[in-house]
Amino acid sequence: MIVTTKAIVLSALKYGDTSLIVKLFTESDGLKSYMLKGVLASKKGKLKKGYFQPLTQLEVVANHRDKGTLESLRDVKLSYSYKTLQTDVLKSSISLFLSEMLVISMQEEEENKALYSFIEEAFIWLDTHEDIANFHISFLIQLTTFLGFYPDDTHIEAPYFDLSEGEFVPSLYNEVIEGTTLVAFKQFLKADFDAAKIIKMGRGVRAVLLNNLIRYYQLHLSDFKKPRSLEILQQVFS
Repeated sequence: MIVTTKAIVLSALKYGDTSLIVKLFTESDGLKSYMLKGVLASKKGKLKKGYFQPLTQLEVVANHRDKGTLESLRDVKLSYSYKTLQTDVLKSSISLFLSEMLVISMQEEEENKALYSFIEEAFIWLDTHEDIANFHISFLIQLTTFLGFYPDDTHIEAPYFDLSEGEFVPSLYNEVIEGTTLVAFKQFLKADFDAAKIIKMGRGVRAVLLNNLIRYYQLHLSDFKKPRSLEILQQVFS
């Protein structure tokens, strides 16, 4: 079936000398993987390798056979042209890290228009704003809404957040967020990107909170692996 849909690039893996296997999150059909034969060798074709950088927002014409095999693309164009996301070092490092987190976390293939809109709007926000130090923290917390393990804030006044149970607790049983990191964590709950950008915290607290969030994902997602780009992100923020 021929489908025209918006799509966001999650990853691109070189296959052989001239081809790519790309994973896209499509608005119409959820996660899809495509074989792009000869795209690295062709300079005149419709499918240019520059379209397949992490988190590029596209409109694609695709052939979806839905047989569990790699799909194919007939045409590609930008649906949104980033101004700074792929040239600013900090923004591109955040994007690389979050695209890897999305690949690790999004294990279902079904259509999810609400999740698509969230990702689409989030990276347009990142592209058009400068106060972005808290963006990845806010993104990861908001993303849990769609993944099914958003923190339960029923007892938000409790002194610990239990990473395994996903709720605030009065006593220590499992791994927790606590102290100054917990104070910052609470401020991010229910905050959009505009509210999150004004949350004040030092680099040390931000680094600890990020590690806590990655552990939170690890505890709630099967087959979770720490993103390789985490080290790059930490170096940029150090």
